Amino acid sequence: MPATVALIVAAGRGSRFGAALPKQYAPLAGRAVLRHALEAYCRHPRIDAVQAVIHPDDRALYDKAAEGLGLPEAVAGGATRQDSVLNGLNALAPGAPERVLIHDGARPLIGAETIDRVLDALGQAPGAIAALPVIDTLKRGGDDGRISGTLSRSDLWRAQTPQGFRFAEILGAHEAARDQALTDDAAVAERVGIEVRLVPGAPENIKVTTQEDLMQAERWLSGAASGETRVGQGFDVHRFGPGDHVMLCGIAVPHGAGLIGHSDADVGLHALTDAILGALGAGDIGTHFPPSDPKWRGADSAAFLRHAAALTAERGGRILQTDVTLICEAPKVGPHRAAMVRRIAELLEIAPERVSVKATTTEGLGFTGRGEGIAAQALATLRLADAGP
Repeated sequence: MPATVALIVAAGRGSRFGAALPKQYAPLAGRAVLRHALEAYCRHPRIDAVQAVIHPDDRALYDKAAEGLGLPEAVAGGATRQDSVLNGLNALAPGAPERVLIHDGARPLIGAETIDRVLDALGQAPGAIAALPVIDTLKRGGDDGRISGTLSRSDLWRAQTPQGFRFAEILGAHEAARDQALTDDAAVAERVGIEVRLVPGAPENIKVTTQEDLMQAERWLSGAASGETRVGQGFDVHRFGPGDHVMLCGIAVPHGAGLIGHSDADVGLHALTDAILGALGAGDIGTHFPPSDPKWRGADSAAFLRHAAALTAERGGRILQTDVTLICEAPKVGPHRAAMVRRIAELLEIAPERVSVKATTTEGLGFTGRGEGIAAQALATLRLADAGP
């Protein structure tokens, strides 16, 4: 009896894709989009079985895409994605798996780390989905094309797949939600009160919907296979001044003093921003956010780090790993380290496992030893698909 099954849903027609083939069978680096997703789950050590759901008309395309993987016969999908998922769940029911991960077959670049995070969360909750926090400002537009309002993005996430659940519960939820036209499996679970956790997804885990998406997936794969790896370093210092907390790596840490700076003086995020900019060959933080500009007075340094991440994405790049060392006698960093790691991972849209935050002292020597301020140094490793000449 398989404990964990991956249900790959690939029955859509992809009308927005604008090609003769459905998007899940479009060629991506020499293989069908769907093949990439199937392989990712077949090789994952914590997935016991893989079951695909396809459109009945695509049988020959699927057989070619899945050739050599040893998968069971694909289940026929229904009129909607929700119908297709229910068909797949019903097909799995006789085997009574403990857990199921439901994944869109048009998401070819699913990574093992994302799968692991969803599975880990299922040990604590009956449902979990991969997702990315919304980092762009959201506007509501009227019928005339004019902006009618700005929405808060503070609690908004972009849902991805896999979406994992305890099998019996999500099967029951789907049976109860027939004809409800819900947009994803988490919505089905939420409708019947199943708790669903959010875990970090990955920016490359895109859903191929248009030809532009397919080209972006090609760029991701090209960068992973042949891009240039670069390392940048950053260093920053801020002195203590009046206040009752310091901002360190995006976290407000209580302290008997604050840090003096034009922005919020987050020495950790400043050093890390400079490290990413250095790897890109894009100047330093002062070039992009001049301290002489009053616009940045008191600014949240998260905006600086997001800017560096956006520049990386524009280059078709990927942030592989970051390492920040905070140098101070006080405050104590250890109790806040996990929150700092999570915050940096959220801002850069990378896995927490790719983020390191450490702290050290100078044994009472120098300005940090005398308690006059805090220093930070950082390293960032990037892979760029378009590294230039």
